Amino acid sequence: MSSWLAALGGYFAADSHDPREEPPSAPWRSMSELLDEPGVLSERVDAVRGYLASASRGGRAPESVELRVAASVMHLGLAARTLSPLFALAVAGLRPAAPIGLRNLRWQPTPGSMFALSIPCLDQAKQPLPDQHTGMELEPLAVELCDAMRRFRVSPQALWGNVASALNGARITLSTAEPGLAARARAESDRLLGGSLLAGTARSGTGGRFQRRNCCLIYRAAPDHRGPLCGDCVLVGRRR
Repeated sequence: MSSWLAALGGYFAADSHDPREEPPSAPWRSMSELLDEPGVLSERVDAVRGYLASASRGGRAPESVELRVAASVMHLGLAARTLSPLFALAVAGLRPAAPIGLRNLRWQPTPGSMFALSIPCLDQAKQPLPDQHTGMELEPLAVELCDAMRRFRVSPQALWGNVASALNGARITLSTAEPGLAARARAESDRLLGGSLLAGTARSGTGGRFQRRNCCLIYRAAPDHRGPLCGDCVLVGRRR
């Protein structure tokens, strides 16, 4: 299973671990630190803030980029990295043998979004029993990721839009890598986006194109707040 996920791309790659092993063996760390240690999350937001500032034309001081912009961009990458492998498992009709949350996920927090990730009992992933719901519930993990960002004053709408965008990105990548799973990926994506917390975060635009109903704010990292827009942004075609 680990090799199949890795073949899908960096956002899907995942290792497996025994959740009974506490604390994790170095270099692995528990992702619970995103909830329990404010400095860990702040450090990642600051790193994204510095990157966005330096990437601007001529380079700028990190403080010139709004903190909430850096936080939203960081959150989008974090959501994509943690949800993508779980989405792929759900599309394949599998689920890990242990519950999934930040407290039992493990990571190696290197810069960028494609950090090493480990899922509990991944190698024991199995199909649910016939009388069980076949889809995987990803909302609890998404709630933790959104709740962790509250202190950066990113609107809940933007955060849940990030989750929707991350899931759609996972669907597109998975469907491209495994065309035979495209229909199931679409069905699972529709199921998740129709859930109570994600309902209304996106719509089908021109030609059935996925379009979120809000913005991740990355365009505001530009000096004039007129930076490039993401392809699924609500502002595409509206900005003058």
